[in-house]
Amino acid sequence: MAPKCGGAARVPLAGGGAGIFASYVVGWGYVSGAVGPDPGQIITEALGLAAFQLLLATLAMTPLRRWTGWGGWLRVRRMLGLFAFFYAVLHVLAFLQFILGWSDLWATFTKRPYIIAGAVAFLCLVPLAVTSPVSAMRRLGPYWKRLHKLIYLAVGVAWVHFLWQARSDLGEMVMYGLLLAILLGVRAIGQAGPVWSLLKRADIG
Repeated sequence: MAPKCGGAARVPLAGGGAGIFASYVVGWGYVSGAVGPDPGQIITEALGLAAFQLLLATLAMTPLRRWTGWGGWLRVRRMLGLFAFFYAVLHVLAFLQFILGWSDLWATFTKRPYIIAGAVAFLCLVPLAVTSPVSAMRRLGPYWKRLHKLIYLAVGVAWVHFLWQARSDLGEMVMYGLLLAILLGVRAIGQAGPVWSLLKRADIG
């Protein structure tokens, strides 16, 4: 059963509130000194992980729409995607400011594969954020869906980015990888369903 209007209106508000609250927690932790002796490292990692988690949540919206029949999940998906890009931008800026530095970027960039993976994931998110408005969707027409398949590449490469940094502590990233595989599998099954139905009808015909 599709959610009622009252609940439908509260879901986007809750998602937006969660994103703002996460920003508040990170900011307050920095100001209060609760993030430890190396706040730059902790905040950079927290921002990147928040962006990755929001990307995973974005992938879950289409299956939720299919299971509940409520089209509002697509609005939530757009909002979550923009929050993911917002946190990714902050993650990149924090990484440059606190860890990598602004001098001799190219030499450092090419020596660390995980930075290349992170840059690829970020660059994939840029066109998705730029074309997120409904007006862009209308202008691009059928090309909009093709372009937004970049989210699969973005989230996959982002996972590799974090995995390469995990070193010996791989448990968390393995769990995220399993979750990503499940989400991609559910979406693939959902997309294959209509195709299978058409093939069965063609056989019957």
